[in-house]
Formats: sequence, C-alpha cells, structure tokens
Amino acid sequence: MEKFDVIVIGAGAAGMFAAIEAGRRGRSVLVLEHNSKPGEKIRISGGGRCNFTNLHIAPEAYLSANPKFAISALKRYTQWDFIARMDAAGIAWHEKTLGQLFADGSAVEIISILLDDMRDAGVDLRLGLGVSGLEQGAGGFAVSTQGGKILGQSLIIATGGMSIPKMGATGFGYEVARQFGVPLEPTRAGLVPFTFGPDVLAATKPMAGLSVAARVSTGGAAFEEGFLFTHRGFSGPSILQASSYWLPGREVEVNLWPEGSVFAVLKAANGAKSPLTILADILPRRLATYLCEGIAPGVKRGDLSDAALQALAARVERWRVIPAGTEGYRTAEVTLGGVSVDALSSKTMEVKSVPGLFFIGEVVDVTGWLGGYNFQWAWSSGWAAGQVA
Repeated sequence: MEKFDVIVIGAGAAGMFAAIEAGRRGRSVLVLEHNSKPGEKIRISGGGRCNFTNLHIAPEAYLSANPKFAISALKRYTQWDFIARMDAAGIAWHEKTLGQLFADGSAVEIISILLDDMRDAGVDLRLGLGVSGLEQGAGGFAVSTQGGKILGQSLIIATGGMSIPKMGATGFGYEVARQFGVPLEPTRAGLVPFTFGPDVLAATKPMAGLSVAARVSTGGAAFEEGFLFTHRGFSGPSILQASSYWLPGREVEVNLWPEGSVFAVLKAANGAKSPLTILADILPRRLATYLCEGIAPGVKRGDLSDAALQALAARVERWRVIPAGTEGYRTAEVTLGGVSVDALSSKTMEVKSVPGLFFIGEVVDVTGWLGGYNFQWAWSSGWAAGQVA
C-alpha cells in the first residue's frame, strides 16, 4: 500500500493551496482529483479571468451558522498575501468594481502557478482518479481508488459543494462528513438567479435582456449592483448576492432607480409630459412602459395628484415580488451550508472529534459574497490546513 503524510481529495483552489503549504513543510502529499483537469472552477470564473480575491475581505461578507468562524483563517492568510503571491509570479491583475480583482490575462495563469508550486513542493497530483471508499485505522486513513488503496496520515477534504454539477460537482464531501459523524448544516444553492411563476413571467418576459443598476433587498440584506431581466426571471450581481439571503416564500424588494428620488424627478418634470416619457428618461423604455401600466394614454404628469405620483414612484423604488424559486445548483456559483463549523477548529480546519481529518473550502459552512470572497476563503482555509496536516 502506498503511503503519504497527507492525502488531499479535490484539486480545486482550496485543495491545491493546502497541498502546496503541506508540501513546503516537507510533508509527502498526494492530491486526488476525479476530473481530468485541475482547477476547473478557477478556469471558468470571472469570464475566464478568475476573480481571485477582493480588496475588502471582511468576516461580514461571509454567511455561516457561526459568522465568527472564518475570522481566524481570513486574518492569518489575507487577500494581501495572495496578491503578493500573484505579484511574485508576475501575473498582472486589475480591479473592477467594488474591490474585485481579476487577472489581466487568463485564469489558466493562476492554475499554472498553483501547479508549478505543487511540483516545486513535491506534491503528487493524480487526475481522473475517483475515490470509492475511506477507512480510518491506526495508521491514518485508507483511501480506496481504482488503482488500489492508499494510506494517508492526514486526510484533507476539498471537494467543494454541489454547484455546477456539469463540472463534476457532487455531494462527496458531505458523505465523508456523515461517515465520520461530522454534523452538517442544510445545503442550498447560493449566488444563483431567481425564477418566477407564469403570472410574473407574463409581465416581465418582454423585458428579458434589459439591465439596470438596482438595489435588491431580502432577508435583512441589500445589494446595489447590476440587475438583469431574463426569460426565466431575474439575474445580475444584485440578484445573485440577494439569493444567498433568500428563503422560499420570502419577499424580494427591488429599487429599479436607486440614484435618487423618483417622486422628485416626476414633480420636477414639465407638467405637459407623460409619466412614461419622464420615466423613460431614467429607465429603459420597455421597463418604463411596464411600470406605467394602468395609467391611461394621454394622461400628463400635471393631471396626476401627488398621491398618484408617489404611488408610481413606489412602483419603481419598492417593487416587491416573491420568487417561485432559483435556478438551483445547475447555475449556482456556490453551495450554502455544508460541514458544520462547530465541528472544526477555526485555526486548523481539523475535525475536533477526528484527529487528522480536515475540511476546507466550499464544502464547509462558510459562503462569501460574489466578487472574489469565496476564492479568498479557499486560499485562507487551505493555507490554514496546510500548516498542520
């Protein structure tokens, strides 16, 4: 039976980073990946340029049953540490909106530096090799593969969640947690578009493809970013962010013009103009037409009372809808929930009740906002485990 000090299951961002750190400590490390290529989520992220971190990393940007859990790892390996690694590798990057950092070139460059670092650290990477079983014994953890059993003194689970199954995402990490008695928080799709029933879609489908800046609020959270009408419902950064705070049956409020007071715009406009013409000056005309439904053709702004103008403004600023659901794991960028953080050491990511077993990255109940926060959690949690495994 082959033996390694550390076996990492999953060659995504967190798994590769943990392997590098453990290898640099002189540990013999094996990484197993059931896909034929490593870092597939890195490759497709950010339109192929990888939104690798964010300038504004803070614990408040992460959802978890215990919001304080992520603080230790995020403080010990920060966004500045990863930026320094990018700079040292000569990878140019740029900031987009809200502190989001992207590679100037291709996300493949980031995968390449991780592979180079693993090679330099003596890490053994085996692709296209799935795991069929795990056992714990006196010598550590026996991992069964198509090529036989492999023994690891420490075992790091970095298999991600269930988002984007077409890329090989599965619930394997949760199965491992159950096998070893590690509790789980309920899982659901996060950073995902909303879908609506026929009643709402009948009204909004004509606006499919329209994009505006909007403020979207639900579950006590609000995000002001791009908003996109789709043929299935709503998408865009503001919606994806809000989706992580949404629960079935919960209302979503949308301010379609958060730049100022719509009522003030209506009141200041020429009284001979129609409300549609006024709104079409600040919103796409198709959207303005929808919002002005019920106002008879030919009615001028001067014909409407302040109460009527305020009601129209409310349709723009406080449009309330209840989604039928989300597009689910098929298009979700992350999986909310997962391995309970109460079962893990916040310093090392090791399972308190199972020495030598670690969970890192998306499989853990720590989910960040859109915009590089989840990659930073992968780097930080992987780094933490790699210091001790």
